[in-house]
Order: sequence, then C-alpha cells, then structure tokens
Amino acid sequence: MKSGKRAQRGSRPQAATRSDRRTPPSKKSAPSKAWTGRFTETTHALVERFTCSLPFDRRLFEYDILGSLAHCQALEKAGILTRAERRSLMRGLERVRDELRENRFPFADSDEDIHMAVERRLTEIVGPVGGKLHTGRSRNDQVTLDLRLYLREHLQVLQARLQDLQRAFLGQARQHLDVIIPGYTHLQRAQPVSLAHHFLAYVEMLERDIARVRDDFKRVNVMPLGSGALAGNNYPIDRAFTAKLLGFPALTRNSLDGVSDRDYVAETLGVLAIIMMHLSRLSEELVLWASHEFSFVELPDGFCTGSSMLPQKKNPDVPELIRGKTGRVYGHVLSIMTTLKGLPLSYNRDLQEDKEPLFDAMETVIECLTVYAELIRRLRIRRDVLSGTLGSGFLLATELADYLVNKGVPFREAHGIVGQLVRHCLEHRREWQDLSLADLKAASPHFSKDALLFLTLEGAVDRKAQTGGTSRKQVTRQMNAWEARLAKKPKA
Repeated sequence: MKSGKRAQRGSRPQAATRSDRRTPPSKKSAPSKAWTGRFTETTHALVERFTCSLPFDRRLFEYDILGSLAHCQALEKAGILTRAERRSLMRGLERVRDELRENRFPFADSDEDIHMAVERRLTEIVGPVGGKLHTGRSRNDQVTLDLRLYLREHLQVLQARLQDLQRAFLGQARQHLDVIIPGYTHLQRAQPVSLAHHFLAYVEMLERDIARVRDDFKRVNVMPLGSGALAGNNYPIDRAFTAKLLGFPALTRNSLDGVSDRDYVAETLGVLAIIMMHLSRLSEELVLWASHEFSFVELPDGFCTGSSMLPQKKNPDVPELIRGKTGRVYGHVLSIMTTLKGLPLSYNRDLQEDKEPLFDAMETVIECLTVYAELIRRLRIRRDVLSGTLGSGFLLATELADYLVNKGVPFREAHGIVGQLVRHCLEHRREWQDLSLADLKAASPHFSKDALLFLTLEGAVDRKAQTGGTSRKQVTRQMNAWEARLAKKPKA
C-alpha cells in the first residue's frame, strides 16, 4: 500500500497511544467572536465540555496540519492567497506542529477540537491572514480528510504487524517440522498432524487479514477535501492538485457523500474485528495448551504472571487479555454501525462518535499483534509431552479405514469395521499398538500383515501429500513459499 508523497517535509505519523479522555493543558481564552454572530448568548459551559472532542481528536494534529499545508498551496494556485500569504501560513503551521510535537502547545478553554485549536494558534502567530486558511473548506470535509490520513498511516502499520506475526509463526514451523501433534475436531483427538502445519494455519489466517487491510486501504485512500460543508465550494480550487500533494489517487465524486461517508470507518472496524477473532482463537489454544492438563507448550515467563495467593500458579495473562480485548473491539463495531444507521444526509454531529471507537480499536489490535509476535517467537514446545500423547486416542483410526478402502471395501463399511475395533479396545482397555494381526482379521478378512506396518504416525502424516495436506514434504513446500513471499514484504 502506498500513500504517495507528503505535502511537506518533516511530518510524521503520531505514535499510537491509548484513547485519553483527560482534558489537555489549557489557558483561559474568551470565546471566538467569529462564531457568535448568529447567536445572542455564548455557549453554555456544560455544552462546551459536552461537545468538546479535543481530548481524543488531538491525536489527529499531524494529519490536520498536513492537510492544511496542502490546502494552502491549493489556495495560492486558485489565486485566493498571495505567495507571501501562503508562505506565512505554511511557516505558521509548521511552528504550530512543532509546538504540538514538543508538548508546548498553548491549548485554550475555547478550543472545541484540534481543528479550531490549530487555526486559533495559527492566527495568534501569523495575524489576520490566519483567518484565510479555512477558505473553501469546512470542518466537515476537513475532519474526514484527517481521519483518512490517520487510517492510511495506521493501516500500513497494521499490515506490517500482521506480517511480523506471520514471520514468528513461520520461524516456529521451521524449527518443528518433525514434531507431530494430535489434531482436534470438537476438541476431541482426531488425526495426527505436523505441528508446523498447525502453525501455518495461522499464517494463512493472517494473510487473509492482510488482504482485507489492503482492500480496505483502497476505499480509505480517497480525498474528500473540497466537499465543503455539504455542497462543494464556490472557489476555483483544483481538488486534483490537492489530492496529488497529499498522495491520494482518487477524489470523492459527491460532496454530500464526501462529508457524511463513514463506510471506511465501519469497514476498518470490521477488518479489525476479524483480526481479533483470529487472535482470540489463538489465545484459546495457547491457554489450553499451556494448562497442566495439556502441557503442550511452555509460555515465556516474561509474558505470564503469578497469583497473589497461589504460589504455584503461572497464569497465561497475555492470551487471556487478548481474548478479552476481542469483545472490546467487537463492541466498537456495533457502536459505529448503530451511530450510522439513522443518519440522514449529510453531516450530523453524531459523526463525532466515530473517532474514539476507531482509535481505540486500531491501537488495541496493533498492540495485540506486537505482543503476540514476540510471545510466539519465545514459545517453547514440550516435545516430550507431545510424543507421549500420540499413543492414545485412536489417532490412526482413519488410516485403518483407508487401508480397507484400498483393499476394495466401501468406505462406509470400512468406517463401521474400524468403529467396532475402537469399541473393542475401549471395552478391553487396549490401544492400537496392543492389537495383533489376529485381532484385525477377526474384525475383517481384508486385513493383512501389512496393516500393522500401515499404523505409524509418520506414515499417517506423510500420506497427506496433496496440496494443503500435512505431509512434511508438502509443509516444507509451503514454508519455502511463505519465506519467499515474506522476504519481499517490508519488516515491521
């Protein structure tokens, strides 16, 4: 995914941090008279606090200033700003950006959101010409531009984190190609599979996640600036010029939709929810596999905690927390869908509620992926325990049925014969290795001496040699293909 060149050097994506409702540092400031012309009284203090979005949308400042720098150049091209005015505004915007980056920006009580905070401070720095910056745009198209710029940056970070987790799984697969584990359906032992094959299943899931991220990026990467409040604007501003400065390959084609569309927010949250569903499935397996009852894996000590009361405990807190955070992200999907479902065209203040769910979900998922990549790299496989589990559970039952099929027995009949053998073993507390050729022949005359040779774990795995199977040859082929594919992608 490429976002194109920036409008101005020196801008950088804001580091992902948790949503913070704390009010930013402020100084007293009288309400702007520019907003009081229609009204006979100033905004009530309760309403100011209630409608203020600055505590969470302040993280958009990099993108807001990036869009404003491009807008300045478009205004000059349209003849609305002189060259000197454009230079003054751009220098002022760069100074505002430096103050915000260095946490010395003088927020005021009258700052309703980051857009007005930037414009107010810009006007303090450059004088009345600061009031020209908003010509030809509305906060309605400004905020959706900022949000798209935010997503464009963070979707690329998200893709890099997904790829990093893929590499972690691939590294574990390469180290454990020779390890065989019980494969499960319904959480009941089913057939033997390669542990590497199991790890590659998560690589496949993550690849689908990456495909969804890339597809979502295409619809995010469309420029809405120029839509105005809802009807466009009355100035000869070259939208394509602005889009080129900001690296957008396409423009919104309808101003009403341009300011009210939040499909891209809902779609992004849906993508994030599916990623968390995959991570939650992984969490459930790790919690089970690290339990005393399974003991298939040892989680790294640095990713677990003890108990405040029980000294023997080693709790899988990271997988459990990620499993829990899945519900949090799901909640954000429902939140945005409910917010959008009753909105008429075009912009409505309800859309202020799009940011906190999006910011929190994006940053939660990126953090979960980052933590999991490191955990998976440090995961220790209990080979001794795994090897001891493979002699029970009748994992080779299907192999016996397939043996009979190869002797000409219809599969349903073979299925019944082997089922009777399983029942015999259960009643007499025996396993496959306890059966003799006479026992097999008593179940079916189609069994021959080679049937006993057929019952090996390695053979059961390696016979699954078709594309997508668990044979070591096929898994090696898949690992080689994934390594070549991931080598072409940038590391996180």
